[in-house]
Amino acid sequence: MDNNEYRPVRRRTSLVAPGSDERKARKALSSTADEVILDLEDAVTPANKNLARTLVAALVQEFGTTRTVSVRINGLATPWARDDLTACGALGDSLTSVIVPKVETPEELLEAESILGTTGASLQALIETPRGVQNADTICAATPRLHAVVIGYADLGAALGRSRSALPEHWLAIQDRILIACRAAGIAAIDGPFLGIADNDEFRHSAAWTSALGFDGKWVIHPAQIGSATAAFTPSNDAVTDARRVLAALKEAENLGAGAAQLDGQMLDEAVAVAARRVLARAEGVSA
Repeated sequence: MDNNEYRPVRRRTSLVAPGSDERKARKALSSTADEVILDLEDAVTPANKNLARTLVAALVQEFGTTRTVSVRINGLATPWARDDLTACGALGDSLTSVIVPKVETPEELLEAESILGTTGASLQALIETPRGVQNADTICAATPRLHAVVIGYADLGAALGRSRSALPEHWLAIQDRILIACRAAGIAAIDGPFLGIADNDEFRHSAAWTSALGFDGKWVIHPAQIGSATAAFTPSNDAVTDARRVLAALKEAENLGAGAAQLDGQMLDEAVAVAARRVLARAEGVSA
């Protein structure tokens, strides 16, 4: 399969819910988040792994035909990963995507893909270790089935020795590293969750920061954060209007046989057109 054979997904906001808690999972699935991620990994204790897998499979079958539902499996080095992937593979088109945590090499994604089989689910990779960051280019290019890469700040911060109170600006080098690798591979770059559950100024600043950098969306860990994150990753009406004016001016210049176009006293070129097309694609819900 190539990228076009998997379901296109808008991921301005991806809400994570514990796969072992039916009440919280159902609340998440009834939310306005673009994507709901049912978590089999960090949110589930070892004693509840099998129970959570069964519950998640049932919820995906119930909700997956009407909304975007993805599953974060356990890490490939754990004793639960193969069963997670086998269960996901049995869900067919109800499951949008499988998220593989702590990816460090492209071979891990190929292994997950092999176990998952030919189901319609795409893959996402969580980069949560220094080695994963180091190998971002090859991870992003591992398989056409990979549609998004997500930064996992908690584990990555712990591995780096970085304070949990670090500001978004302190992550710029890593954010750019992941973003460039994603853009080169033609896949979505998703910002990981803010390490707090409130919809406060700090959270909104975090979302605005990575949106301005060029990220496509953000994970959220509480429904209260959905509105602010969605707004941060949705182009404004003014931005959409400006993008349409840019493309119209370029089209007019092309029709007149002009070598260049101008708008509001500024020269327009292909780089400006690319940016305008991206704004319109984001506004219309088109994603990698």
